[in-house]
Amino acid sequence: MPEHEPIPDQKTIGFLFIEGFADWEYGLLAASAAEWFGARAISLTPDGKPVKGISGFRLTPDRSAGVDENGDLDAVAVIGSDNWAGNAPPDVADLLAAVASRGGVVGGICAGTLALARAGVFEKARHTSNGRDWINGHEAGYAGDSNYQDVPYAVADGKVVSAPGSAPGTFALAFLKALYPQRSGDIAGMRTLFAREYAEGS
Repeated sequence: MPEHEPIPDQKTIGFLFIEGFADWEYGLLAASAAEWFGARAISLTPDGKPVKGISGFRLTPDRSAGVDENGDLDAVAVIGSDNWAGNAPPDVADLLAAVASRGGVVGGICAGTLALARAGVFEKARHTSNGRDWINGHEAGYAGDSNYQDVPYAVADGKVVSAPGSAPGTFALAFLKALYPQRSGDIAGMRTLFAREYAEGS
């Protein structure tokens, strides 16, 4: 298990949730970022109001997704929900652009990748989602669709991280590697630790 080392320049990560968020997609990233990397995890919703996850658990956010409230974010992770693929998904492009413009990490998992596609985040970045047909079915002709990588694990291209909903483990690893490039040893330790669950004969 990686050593818990306090980081002098503490990073702040915003986790963006909407109604019906996928409970399994953020836990490993949020907890390991805080516990092992000394990050500050902040919960966001588009309007600052509580939302419920697929489990029915109610989440009361720390703040809204407004740009003015989030000038301290070093990274933002958009968590999946079927409502990103609905008729009136929230527009969070301004927040994603603001974090990206100051060199922060912008990530999306599962349907959260639709928010990144709509914001133009994938225009020059290799990325993935829940399948090429799936993302194109919801956001046909989005900027950067030719950069799609048809793989079952997270893809990182510079400070842009994406993953299918079935890959919260590699999403956490890729996101942390993008945010803490100097901590490659700790990230490798995380990978080894969590891979044990899938070892042959376990």
